[in-house]
Amino acid sequence: MNVLILHAHPRLRNSVVHSAMLKAAAGLERVTLHDLYAAYPDFAIDVVAEQQRLLAHDLIVFQHPFYWYSSPAILKEWQDLVLENGWAYGPGGTQLAGKFLLSAVSTGGTEPAYHAQGRNRFEMEELLAPFNQTAWLCSMAYLKPFVIHAGRRMKPEDLTAAAETYRDLIVGLRDHRIDPLSILASGYSLPPAFDRQAA
Repeated sequence: MNVLILHAHPRLRNSVVHSAMLKAAAGLERVTLHDLYAAYPDFAIDVVAEQQRLLAHDLIVFQHPFYWYSSPAILKEWQDLVLENGWAYGPGGTQLAGKFLLSAVSTGGTEPAYHAQGRNRFEMEELLAPFNQTAWLCSMAYLKPFVIHAGRRMKPEDLTAAAETYRDLIVGLRDHRIDPLSILASGYSLPPAFDRQAA
C-alpha cells in the first residue's frame, strides 16, 4: 500500500515523541510524510491538492498529539474542508471507499489514566470515536489506534523502541505483512460501501 502520514503538531520542535515517530518513518519507500502546520501556516488548506493526495494513497494516518480529547486545530480544519459531501461521503461520495484510516497519537497521561476508573474515565478507543465514525462515514476501515502514552516520561531507549514499533506497523501494513482487516478497531464493523476490491 501507499501510506500517507498527515502529521499535525503546532510545536513540533518541542515534541520529543512526534520527532521520534517522524524520524522513524522518514525515508520509507511509498510513505509520504505531510506536515499540515508546515504546509499551511495560515490554515489556507488547498482542498483539491489534499484530495488528490488522498486518492494517491491507500492508508491514511492521522498522527498528532491528543489535545483535549481530540486533535490539534489544523487537522479538524483539514477534515472540515477536505472531506466534502459528495466526494468523501454522502450521495456520490465514494472517493475514499476501501481505504484505511489509522490514528497514531501521543498522550501526556499514562495508560492507566485512560480507563473507566482512571482520570480520563474512558478508554482511548472510546475517546477516538469521532475518528472511528469519520472513517465509517467515508466507507473506510478504521484500524486499532497506535498510542504512545506519557512519552516525555519515557527513558530515551524506550521512546526509541516505541517509535520503531510505529515504523514496523507502517511498514508491515505497507508491505501487506500485516492484514489491515485483522487489526480493525475494537467492535468496528466495515461500512456497507467499503470496497473490498479497492482494499
